[in-house]
Amino acid sequence: METKQCDEITEMVCLESDLQDGQMKQVVVDQNKILLVRNNGEFTAVGGLCSHYGAPLIKGTLVGDRVRCPFHGACFNTKTGDIEEFPGLDCLPTFKVKVQGGKVYVTTDKKNLTKRVKKMSSRVPGVCHTVVLIGGGPASLQCAETLRQNDYGGRIIMVTKDEQLPLDKTKLSKAMNIEIEKILLRQNDFLQEHGIEVWTKKEVMSVNTETKTLTFKDGTSQHYDQLLISTGGRARPLQCPGSELENIKFLESYKDATEIYQMSAGNKAVIIGTSFIGMEVAAYLSDKAASITVIGSSEFPFQSSLGSEIGKMTMQMLEEKNVKFYTSNGVAEIRGENGKVKEVFLKNGEVLPADIVIVGIGVIPNSDFLKGTSVEIDSRSAVVVDKFMKTNVPDVFAAGDVVSFPLPLIGHKRVNIGHWQLAQAHGRIAGLSMLNQQVAINTVPYFWTMLLGKGLRYAGYGEGYTQIVFKGSTEERKFLAFYIKDEEVVAAASMNFDPAVARLAELLLIGKRFTKAQAQSDDLSWLQLP
Repeated sequence: METKQCDEITEMVCLESDLQDGQMKQVVVDQNKILLVRNNGEFTAVGGLCSHYGAPLIKGTLVGDRVRCPFHGACFNTKTGDIEEFPGLDCLPTFKVKVQGGKVYVTTDKKNLTKRVKKMSSRVPGVCHTVVLIGGGPASLQCAETLRQNDYGGRIIMVTKDEQLPLDKTKLSKAMNIEIEKILLRQNDFLQEHGIEVWTKKEVMSVNTETKTLTFKDGTSQHYDQLLISTGGRARPLQCPGSELENIKFLESYKDATEIYQMSAGNKAVIIGTSFIGMEVAAYLSDKAASITVIGSSEFPFQSSLGSEIGKMTMQMLEEKNVKFYTSNGVAEIRGENGKVKEVFLKNGEVLPADIVIVGIGVIPNSDFLKGTSVEIDSRSAVVVDKFMKTNVPDVFAAGDVVSFPLPLIGHKRVNIGHWQLAQAHGRIAGLSMLNQQVAINTVPYFWTMLLGKGLRYAGYGEGYTQIVFKGSTEERKFLAFYIKDEEVVAAASMNFDPAVARLAELLLIGKRFTKAQAQSDDLSWLQLP
């Protein structure tokens, strides 16, 4: 049955008895994929595709009034459609639901799209208050949008060294020749409409927290009333003879990605480091460079974070694409000709020909410009914040890869984690704190990587794990791995095992804890997978 009124279309989508409490179903009305949810006898309907990358939410996990995306862990309220956990910036559209005569009807209108931008204010004339956000990443952007979503009417200035507006930098190592328009997080018109100024190619040299003044590299200065430090991290430099040669590249910007792609095509590429960046770059270039060689200090990629078995599988996947590995090794020297890289000398004496060297050996928090201030910095150069993203200096907040923050999952121990999702979560909390809305950070770290078309998900905090319990097998590239510490499940990773990692993340977030014995059991009913 279909009824139409103006631009509205109403269709019967199922029987009331088709869904029990705590269940969801994907229905289609007027070509809209819609997620229908039943909770406590009440039916609600929201957009069926995640606002981040469009993943089908029906494949995700439902806990209470929240659905979590199976791919990258974004969460949405199934009553309001609001985004409650990241990544992604936008909410889901909501749809009217009516139950009549044992049948469920859903109404759409032509205005409903796959995403819904949360209502935001703009700058109000006469409000003399300025928030400056240092850094052009997801933490800054989320903070700016949170302020506007909560009717902040002052001036917002985002300052970035980058040449572009905020980008989805997670794409830069996975699609290195992507057009910049496809990875802009927000278009310029959107930022202008909501009074979010973005100053590009602008680097902060120093901060005076007494006078609340920033000084820039170009000699100019700017006053702030409240400040967000979200400067991220920079690539750890290579420490060996020859490291100053041309064609040694670090992936930090859109320009870097484009140059690495252009310089690698048809040439001999050497990648130093077996981190996520190094592996994603190797995977992307595997059918574009003449040859790819990877040098790693450990026996396998990701060994300390994900363990030997997943590392070995990753290595085999790339070796099948003719990527060559030199593991348990290192670079002794890089030699060049006419100032450009020509050969890489390994610590074991072998020599590798190279036209380009790509370095991914870690990240250092960008906090040097705070030297001389009273802002607390830890021994690893991270800015120390509390659960509200406040530093020890009034009106100075910090968020993202640059911070050390208390993680509730591990008893509020301070950690520095470079996850995209966390940076957004931090930015939201910082924005609320600026408005004196005291909401404490409460999130489960969620990470993903994509290698040769295979997605790897990870949730939790596994540092210091002592054992890994596998379901499925890495040989078949279909597995769920539980990381165990002190007889407890502290994290999980998976491939082709959705929505297990999303499910665990949601259960950990609401305070559930699981034992090693449960992980080892053949009965995974405790995970409540569909």
